[in-house]
Amino acid sequence: MNIGIFGYGTVGSGVGKLLLENQKSIEMKAGARIRTKAVAIKNPDKKRLYLDPSTVITTDPDCILKDPEIEVVLELMGGISPAKEYILEAMARGKHVITANKELMANYGKGLLETAAERKVDLYFEASVGGGIPIIHPLKESLAGNKIKKIIGIVNGTTNYILTRMSQEGMSLKEALGEAQQLGYAEADPRADLEGLDAAAKLAILSSIAFNARVVHKDVYVEGIMGISPIDIRYARELGYTIKLLAISEDGEEGIMVRVHPTMVPSNHVLAWVGDAYNAIYVMGEPVGDLMFYGRGAGSGPTASSVVGDLIDVLRNMSTGKSGRIRCTCFESKKILPIDEVESRYYIVMDVVDKPGVLAQIAGVFGRNVVSIESVIQKQREGRTDLVFILHQVKEKYVTRAIQELHDLEVVNKVLNCVRVEGPFIE
Repeated sequence: MNIGIFGYGTVGSGVGKLLLENQKSIEMKAGARIRTKAVAIKNPDKKRLYLDPSTVITTDPDCILKDPEIEVVLELMGGISPAKEYILEAMARGKHVITANKELMANYGKGLLETAAERKVDLYFEASVGGGIPIIHPLKESLAGNKIKKIIGIVNGTTNYILTRMSQEGMSLKEALGEAQQLGYAEADPRADLEGLDAAAKLAILSSIAFNARVVHKDVYVEGIMGISPIDIRYARELGYTIKLLAISEDGEEGIMVRVHPTMVPSNHVLAWVGDAYNAIYVMGEPVGDLMFYGRGAGSGPTASSVVGDLIDVLRNMSTGKSGRIRCTCFESKKILPIDEVESRYYIVMDVVDKPGVLAQIAGVFGRNVVSIESVIQKQREGRTDLVFILHQVKEKYVTRAIQELHDLEVVNKVLNCVRVEGPFIE
């Protein structure tokens, strides 16, 4: 079976290595010998490992797209264009496609899947979310009989590593980011990770599958970790919480809520224990109950594992004439609810004037805005006074309105941060 690969960087070379090292086992499972006939790349002069000497290395995409002997295409280059055009052209020519492209699937997945159905070819994308963690196939197949109610995930290893180091070593965000870059966990330009955009794309894909309704990247409310300070980490720990960047989606009676933001989770919950660059996806379904998928969410080996798993599945489908077996499952139309309608508990910390009556004035603002205080502690540090609040469950719009009013109080020097609080997750 001849395959063609677009892009041969970290993931592509990982696929090449896996196909080479596990060749015999993969052949037995796939029912065919897999031969990488051509690889299309930008820089033809760079040495490429784990490829057979007969593999054509080219900068011309037509060497893959127009070759009738290449029946399966692996798109591992990333980005929207020209990846989208290559995939559409490949499917138009009757080729099956496997992609790891989260950005593309989060924005154009529905159209691509519909095209695959029209052409009676497979489009698989397990590697687009969670690296080596199997999650797309379980949602589409193993859990297909369930109603998925909620997904809570740590789906970005870079930010999880940074927050872990801040929590365990007392580092600043800048220090932890520098260490992550040195170790290869963060890109030279880490904005997509730090701003939550990477996690939002993955959440759009998961939500579309879980809730059988199309959710695209722009539907996801996004808030990154740049505002999280060591003092927030410390206060969270004292209150019994750990701060994580969570991707959260819920399917409710009024519509779907999809959001990515820093979140305080109970320190005794399994998600709080997920450290360093690992990912975890917590799925709540009915009747299955609560499930957690855990593992390495990125990197050459884990991502290649998902790509090759898809490849074996595609070859099995081809050998039995069952290609196009699992089509787009977004058959429902559901409203995407705005962040203002989200109900959560909240952590709010503010720098205040240290004098009698301050708490009463702040409580008055909360009360006027239908916000109820669950607990409050006063902390003295560096010559100033912080008040740290945990609020009862309340809609976001009321908290936003209260914070706007707090800024105008003379006794409040500054509202330092507001972080949503999730959990307990199990009733």
